[in-house]
Amino acid sequence: MKIATIRLKEYYNQASTTEQTIIAYVLDHPEEASKLTIYQLADLTFSSPSSITRLCKKNGFTGYKEFSKSLLYEQAVRKNYKKKKIPDVTKTDNVKEVVEKVTNKNILSLEETANLLDYDVIEACVELIHNCEKIVLFGIGASLIVAKDAQLKFTRINKMVYVAEDWHTQLLMARNMTPNDIGIVISYSGETQEMIKCAKTAKENHAKLISITKYASATITELSDYNLFVAANEYAFRSGAMSSRISQLNLVDILYTAYVNIQYEKSIEILEQNQIKKETNLHD
Repeated sequence: MKIATIRLKEYYNQASTTEQTIIAYVLDHPEEASKLTIYQLADLTFSSPSSITRLCKKNGFTGYKEFSKSLLYEQAVRKNYKKKKIPDVTKTDNVKEVVEKVTNKNILSLEETANLLDYDVIEACVELIHNCEKIVLFGIGASLIVAKDAQLKFTRINKMVYVAEDWHTQLLMARNMTPNDIGIVISYSGETQEMIKCAKTAKENHAKLISITKYASATITELSDYNLFVAANEYAFRSGAMSSRISQLNLVDILYTAYVNIQYEKSIEILEQNQIKKETNLHD
């Protein structure tokens, strides 16, 4: 799905004055804008239908009809989140209730994350991964677990991937990145200061950045070239990443599988070569 509001936000700084007026109106009134005709939107933004059409095409849409449909669908997804609220775990819950709530929360997170995915962005990220010299992963806490999972997967198919346990070493790696490298920054909030520092350093070296964050505007998403979002639906008591970690791992699986698919035969050959077979003792 093409997320209209995200595309407009990312395009805003390079937009003309007229386009910025249109974008500002859509971002401030997304639900209302999704129901307007192109002529109504033109009147409200003191622009013209041709200006709106050009803006839509510059942001990857075939025209206003596709843009409006995407905006309408996005608002429906947002409303759907509110309807699917799952109660928090309470101290009175028994094991059965805990199992059901946690499991349903994880399933919901995966479903909502799938609704947030922009297939064009995924394709662009996979293309970056395919053409880059090396991948540098950034993440701390629970996000580091996701980063290490990504490292293991891509290493299996002989793609150079680097990740460090502590963020100081991650910062050093960011300082040594080149325009031929890509960084993948994993941060649920998108506001982790250590990750912002690493992202800024990587950008100073003209490396491309992919972010994996919750669905919201954040410093890390603004620094990144491509943004992948997970649904923001953690439990209120969130003592540690739960459903967000599941969704982040799922995104890694998607990137990895899509990468394997574009060079399927070669990847299968490498995977077979790198398979570590376990010896079994027939007498055990």
